Amino acid sequence: MPFELAPLPYAYNALEPFVDERTMQIHHDKHHQAYITNLNAAIEKAPELATWSLTDLVAKLGQTPESVRGVIRNHGGGHWNHDFFWNVMAPAGTTKATAKLSSAIDANFGSLDNFKAEFEKSAMGRFGSGWAWLVSDSAGKLTVVSTANQDNPLTDGLTPVLGVDVWEHAYYLKYQNLRAEYLKQWWNVVNWDQASKNLG
Repeated sequence: MPFELAPLPYAYNALEPFVDERTMQIHHDKHHQAYITNLNAAIEKAPELATWSLTDLVAKLGQTPESVRGVIRNHGGGHWNHDFFWNVMAPAGTTKATAKLSSAIDANFGSLDNFKAEFEKSAMGRFGSGWAWLVSDSAGKLTVVSTANQDNPLTDGLTPVLGVDVWEHAYYLKYQNLRAEYLKQWWNVVNWDQASKNLG
C-alpha cells in the first residue's frame, strides 16, 4: 500500500505560542505530504520495495536500488523524520521525562542544561537545512548528532530519541532568521513522554 500522511496527534494550534498554527499547517499538509508523494512515486519504480516498512527503507538505505536510492534518502527520510518530529512535540507542560531518560541524560551529558546546550549547538552548527538529534547507539550510550537535509541516524545504525527540524520552513514564519530563538522556545513543546519511549 502507498504511504499516507497521518493526521497530527494534536490540533494545528496546540503548540502555540512556541510553534505557530500557520507553520504547522504548511509544514504538515504541504511539506510532509510532498515527501510522501515523491516516496510513493519512487516505490512504483522499484516494486520490490513495496513490502518494506518506512523504517527499513531508511535504515537499510544501502540495500535499495541505486536508481531510486537518492529519492528514498530524501523523501523516505523526509517522511520518517516528520512522522517522528510531530510525535516528539506536545502541548507545553503536558509531558515529563522518565527517571530512566533523566538519568541517561545526566550520565552522558552531566545535566539536562548541558544536554540542551550541546543539542542547540549542534542544531545551530548545521549549515543550511537539516536536523539535530539525540541518539542512542547499540550500547545504549546517548550522543548528539546532526544530519543534513532529510538524512537520518538510522542509516548509520543509531536510534533517534529526540530530533528537531532546522529547515527554515519549520520556523521562518514566526522566527524569521532567528534559529537560536526557535530552538530555545522549542524546548517548551518537547514531548518527554515520547522521548522516554524512544529510549526504550
